[in-house]
Amino acid sequence: MADRYFSPREVEALIPALARIMHEAMAAHRKAAALRERLRAEQARITLAGGGVLDRAQWRADTGRIEQLTERVRKDLEKVVDLGGTPKDLGLGLVDFPHLRDGREVNLCWKYGEREIRHWHDLDEGYAGRKPL
Repeated sequence: MADRYFSPREVEALIPALARIMHEAMAAHRKAAALRERLRAEQARITLAGGGVLDRAQWRADTGRIEQLTERVRKDLEKVVDLGGTPKDLGLGLVDFPHLRDGREVNLCWKYGEREIRHWHDLDEGYAGRKPL
């Protein structure tokens, strides 16, 4: 049982702040993923070559940047939780908000870029189970 239930209008009032927060979190998530992939590719290159020269300064810089970006995502997601939402998918920018529908607990579902709350789903369903309000 949720501490608070939201109406669609209450969530819609949060969308400007939610969109800003999620924009930043999603961008940091993408950048960190790209850096992780670059480091993975560099490891694979060195392994395939049977060894090789590693740019240690760049490796440390990339690793440090990943840590910074990961911390940024964590802080942004905390802000979403503070607003009452539950982040679900950073790739799509999904956030759920608890809602009572016909006396039962469900989730209002917001996707980054949406300007209104038009969907909900049961607690055991996800984005694929969205239904129109």
